[in-house]
Amino acid sequence: MANSDHGTAYESIWLDRSGQAEAFDAIGDRYDEAFPHKDGQLFAGEWLIEQLPARSRVLDLGCGTGVPTSRQLADAGFEVVGIDLSGGMVELARSYVPAAMFHQMDLADLRPGGPRDLGRFDAVAAFFSLLMLPRAEIPLALATIRHLLVPGGLFVLSMVEADVDDFSIPFLGNTIRVSGYLREDLLKVIEAAGFDVVEESSYTYAPAVSDVPPEEQVFLCCRRAD
Repeated sequence: MANSDHGTAYESIWLDRSGQAEAFDAIGDRYDEAFPHKDGQLFAGEWLIEQLPARSRVLDLGCGTGVPTSRQLADAGFEVVGIDLSGGMVELARSYVPAAMFHQMDLADLRPGGPRDLGRFDAVAAFFSLLMLPRAEIPLALATIRHLLVPGGLFVLSMVEADVDDFSIPFLGNTIRVSGYLREDLLKVIEAAGFDVVEESSYTYAPAVSDVPPEEQVFLCCRRAD
């Protein structure tokens, strides 16, 4: 998708964020308590560390508390920038990972012609952040990520495997809206957005709380196709 078309496409849809950031403001540290084991996320972070040269610039999209990804990448010597829609999460990330830079903002703000510009990145990590968007917006988000990457840049992401679109669920005492794909459909969406999938893995995960059911988590390690 050309940058001009990409920016225009954002203007044609309603970006409904109502309640999403507020839920994570209320959840705060309880998120990491509910999801204490992040093996797939750590593995994908290690993949980035092995692939990238020293002092690479990496965006942690939907950084949450900054743990573990922003901390993992900052500890590896990368220049880490994290963004999250939740101001509460950004404040926690700043306290937990002082070596990184964090901003409260929406990924849509970084679209071509959008109101914010953080420059280009050697890699982008998006762990469980794209699932917070309706399906109609996910291709635009992926186009924005591709725009933010240098040629040949790396992209790691995770989604929960589920055939749902902007579906309301109870989550740690709050309500959030989530989207997902079956794995084969997710691969098609990622490849159509201009990424080559280099590695993929999945984990069956049972959160440490009763109101979040077990889930199948899909992790993809990708490269921007040029």
